[in-house]
Amino acid sequence: MDIRDDIRACRLCAERFAATHTAHAPRPVVWFRPSARLLICGQAPGAKVHESGVPFTDPSGVRLRDWMGVDDATFYDRDRIGILPMAFCFPGYNAKGSDLPPPPICAQTWRQPALDMLPKVELILLVGGHAQKWHLGTKNVTETVRDWRAHGPRVLPLPHPSWRNTAWLKTNPWFEAELLPVLRARVKEVLT
Repeated sequence: MDIRDDIRACRLCAERFAATHTAHAPRPVVWFRPSARLLICGQAPGAKVHESGVPFTDPSGVRLRDWMGVDDATFYDRDRIGILPMAFCFPGYNAKGSDLPPPPICAQTWRQPALDMLPKVELILLVGGHAQKWHLGTKNVTETVRDWRAHGPRVLPLPHPSWRNTAWLKTNPWFEAELLPVLRARVKEVLT
């Protein structure tokens, strides 16, 4: 067994998830291989991903693939692109239907051993505040993404591609004008 098998078998959060409004069981979604050259670090799987077992099988994934300039086949090629969220399981919803944050125990237990298994990564996309905080120690997504040049060319911070961030995209047009062309060029460079 390797670390991926250990993660798939993880049940550290079984009681935590059972106590959420969704009352679900853990289902770790593991999507990386040692050959990956591009790494996507997000928050945690959503409800649709929990059901499908495939990361970013939701509108956020459609938007992220568009930002990256890749098709589905390229995005889901585990030999080239790894997906390593801050938590491997859907954390659940609270009573108001909002996403719960990724449980810290997941990153504390699995993150570094998983990263150690990815020696060929040339580009890391930090998608959202949780990943940015862990990797960069930053707290404000807008400031971190606006300062993307300070982290490149190996690391590019991105806002979460959720529909909830549509207003953010409209009030920060520099993201699409300045960062997306660089993102697409770096993705193409790394995957070619």
